[in-house]
Amino acid sequence: MTEIIGVRFKSVGKIYYFSPGGLQITPADKVIVETARGVECGEVVFGNKSVEDDAIVAPLKAVIRIATEDDFRQIEKNKLKEKDAFGICEEKIAKLGLKMNLVDVECTFDNSKLLFYFTAENRVDFRELVKELAGVFRTRIELRQIGVRDEAKMLGGLGICGRPFCCASFLGDFQPVSIKMAKEQSLSLNPTKISGACGRLMCCLKYEQDGYEELFRITPKVGALVETPSGKGTVTDSNLISGKLHVKLEQTGGDAVFTREQVKVLKDSVVRLSREEINALKELEKN
Repeated sequence: MTEIIGVRFKSVGKIYYFSPGGLQITPADKVIVETARGVECGEVVFGNKSVEDDAIVAPLKAVIRIATEDDFRQIEKNKLKEKDAFGICEEKIAKLGLKMNLVDVECTFDNSKLLFYFTAENRVDFRELVKELAGVFRTRIELRQIGVRDEAKMLGGLGICGRPFCCASFLGDFQPVSIKMAKEQSLSLNPTKISGACGRLMCCLKYEQDGYEELFRITPKVGALVETPSGKGTVTDSNLISGKLHVKLEQTGGDAVFTREQVKVLKDSVVRLSREEINALKELEKN
């Protein structure tokens, strides 16, 4: 067994494991740790606990110390530096005529690096920009191109539901969302209806997918051949939530409504996306 703590460096971000190094640490404590980016200050999500050795990637780096008042003052100075760096970087981008949109700036706790996050439609040659920024700040400069989902997560906002973006409020990682999910949930495949403010498929499509998959398992799909109390027929419409099926009967050619419990599947159908639907909506699946 190995003793660990969980630390998060952003309000809604991944949780990283560290060794408490003999300290008793509680949730909400701020700790100073060494990361791949340099020395950083993070917030403890969960305190000392023991886990199986194979649940972590050893060796774990130990906590340097619990944050002090001096550390908090340093963090405030870094925030001011980030704000200044943002303005200066935007001026440099305009001066160099680069087609990129600056999203955020982060300064590592130990001032060893400034990270600039940006979005762009295409690859950007920012070598000259890095040189100019390094000349101003006299520290290591790193520019990272991010996707529109990451941009939404960093900036935050309100979704069409009126609530703060899921990605900016509680989602630590993005879950894969597909057009097939929208199709299976009988949603309109109108991009404005199924995409979020980021222009990609809404993350909330993932939340109910497990439930829909279970309903799909027990509900005949549109096109399925079924045996009903009135004879054989083909399902023309299927409501997964209510379980009601519209069936075109073979003998009479008429339509009838049954529940899924009233029919027996003779040959089920498959939900398919047409090539036109895939081509029209493929951009929505990108990160």
